[in-house]
Amino acid sequence: MAMSDTALLIAGLGNPGADYARNRHNAGFMAVDTIHASYAFAPWRARFQGALSEGTLAGRKTYLLKPMTYMNDSGLSVGPAMRFFKLPTAALVVIHDEIDLAAAKLKAKTGGGDAGHNGLRSITAALGPAYRRVRIGVGRVGDKTRTHGHVLGNFSKADEGWLAPLLTAIADAAPLLAQDDDVGFMNRIALALKPPAKSETPKPQKPRPEEKDA
Repeated sequence: MAMSDTALLIAGLGNPGADYARNRHNAGFMAVDTIHASYAFAPWRARFQGALSEGTLAGRKTYLLKPMTYMNDSGLSVGPAMRFFKLPTAALVVIHDEIDLAAAKLKAKTGGGDAGHNGLRSITAALGPAYRRVRIGVGRVGDKTRTHGHVLGNFSKADEGWLAPLLTAIADAAPLLAQDDDVGFMNRIALALKPPAKSETPKPQKPRPEEKDA
C-alpha cells in the first residue's frame, strides 16, 4: 500500500491557553491553525486530549491535531490518535519550534534525535523516532540558562515581519506534505519567501529618424 493510500496526521505542538498563544514554543499550533484556516477542514473538536480536525490535502485524508496536554506530554495525545486511526509512524508530521535553526528558517526531516525538545521526546517515547518533522526556526539566545525563557517568550515585533509570511507559505505548501514530498515542500516555501528577482523588461528604443515610417 502506498503511503498516500493511508491518512496523514499533522500535529502542531504548543501549550494551550491564551497566556501561551504567541510564545515561540507555540509555532506548531500557529502553523496548524493557518493550515486549518486555509482549507476546508471541519471545526475543531476535543479528542485524544487535544483539538482534532479532519479534511483533505491533495486528495489525501488528513487529520490536524493540537495536543492540549502541554508541550512536555505531547505524546499522550499524538500516540493515542495514531493508534486509533491505525496510522504508520511515517504518516505523522510534527510541526514544532526549533532553537537550533535561525529565526525564520525552516527545515523538514524524517527521524533523528529530539535535540532537547521535550515535545518531540514525548512523541518519540510513544511512537519511536521515525516520524516526519517540520522545524520552524526561532533561534537561540547565547546563554543556555535563558533558553527556557526564550521559547516561552512571545515572538517579538521584529519576528512578526517574517512569521506571518512563513506561516502562510507553510499552509500554501501543505499539500506537498500530503504527497510525501518534503523536498518540494521546502522548495515551495523558499520560493514563496524569496521569489526570484524580476528581470527588467528592456525599454523600447525610440526609432532613429531614418527608421521612421514614410
